[in-house]
Amino acid sequence: MSYESFGRYPKANPKEIVNLYWLGDESKTITNAKGKVLAFGKAKSYGDSCLISDGAAIDCSGLNHIISFDEIKGILKCEAGFTFAEALNFLVPRGWFLPVTPGTKFVTIAGAVANDVHGKNHHVAGTFGCHVTQFNLFRSDGNYYTCSPNQNSELFNATIGGLGLTGIITWVEFKCLKIQNPFIDIESIKFSNLDEFFDLNLESEKLFDYTVSWIDCTTKGKSMGRGLYLRGNHNTNLDNLDKPLEEKSLPFPLDFPFINKLTVKAFNALYYNKQFSKKIKNVVHYNTFFYPLDAVDGWQKAYGKNGFMQYQFVIPFENDRKVLNQILKVIVDSGLSSFLTVLKSFGNIQSPGLLSFPAPGITMAIDFRNYGEKTLKELDKLDNIIKDAGGRLYPAKDSRMQGSDFKIFYPKLNEFIKFKDPKFTSDFWERMMNSK
Repeated sequence: MSYESFGRYPKANPKEIVNLYWLGDESKTITNAKGKVLAFGKAKSYGDSCLISDGAAIDCSGLNHIISFDEIKGILKCEAGFTFAEALNFLVPRGWFLPVTPGTKFVTIAGAVANDVHGKNHHVAGTFGCHVTQFNLFRSDGNYYTCSPNQNSELFNATIGGLGLTGIITWVEFKCLKIQNPFIDIESIKFSNLDEFFDLNLESEKLFDYTVSWIDCTTKGKSMGRGLYLRGNHNTNLDNLDKPLEEKSLPFPLDFPFINKLTVKAFNALYYNKQFSKKIKNVVHYNTFFYPLDAVDGWQKAYGKNGFMQYQFVIPFENDRKVLNQILKVIVDSGLSSFLTVLKSFGNIQSPGLLSFPAPGITMAIDFRNYGEKTLKELDKLDNIIKDAGGRLYPAKDSRMQGSDFKIFYPKLNEFIKFKDPKFTSDFWERMMNSK
């Protein structure tokens, strides 16, 4: 019996996988489970934070119903396994949207809380946890805890970004964003290097709610860090709240490692040059803007059966240009860069989560094909640069961070440990607590 996260590395072999379908069955599920437990949803985390090998994996994706919705205030209350995709199908026709969303809509609400997900609008909205009004948590002591900023607030703060280690989230209530239609006004701008990116970013964050960029990590010299900057706002000129556009995901055709040095370099060149003009303006559906990769089901298979390691970090704004140049040089020289590298900035809105990842600064997410020791050595080099810069790595996307680094990156870790449920664990947690 085995299961894997989205990155396909590493894999886990739990003692059992238990499906949870009904609210109220949490007590029986935990009592009957073999050893320690971990709740998970769609297993969209990239590393091992959603995996458990020595214990029982509790699949909560069957808890997928709406409990209530306040159409005036835009407050949605739903079960833990309700996905962002299901939420959008319900909210958008009613004139509401998710307050924060990552790059896939196939994550569960509880997973979004446990990983305190962020999106393209962090500079104006913070993380998803900033919009959670309350949730219900079942712990192995047999009790249910309603948690909010005013009730069981310490457990509330520990659970947001707490990687599923404080108990089973059974339902979540959160505030939504009012919209007029499903469309986004966007601008796509070509930039030639990192300096141009920083200038664009400074200008864009004052005018646009959503900002993100794709960068080419295969070029050197004056064009190192070139890319496409995407910025957007919700459209307010059209009056169209029909049912959201249903996008059918096309299956990735083969489970084969297409990603290599040659294909990545070719893809990056083609992608950068697909846009002839310096700037393009357009109006697109939210699926196109927020979830382009959801259009291909199983795209991770392009990295082969050994999978890939997504490496996401944030570094403070201080010396960010110098540090990013160092990081890009290591990536370019390694020849291990991917076709998908995302660069953006985080704002100053602080999450209530004790282990929440975002901090004011520049963040980059990059996929590395798993070549084993070769990949690990290059990532170790990046770790040292990020530590020296006062940055940190994202646990939800990690599969090889050192425990000693985790303790440096997250200074509130000891406070969090006070609220960790003793029966809950994960492969990530065991690795962090038992590695050097």
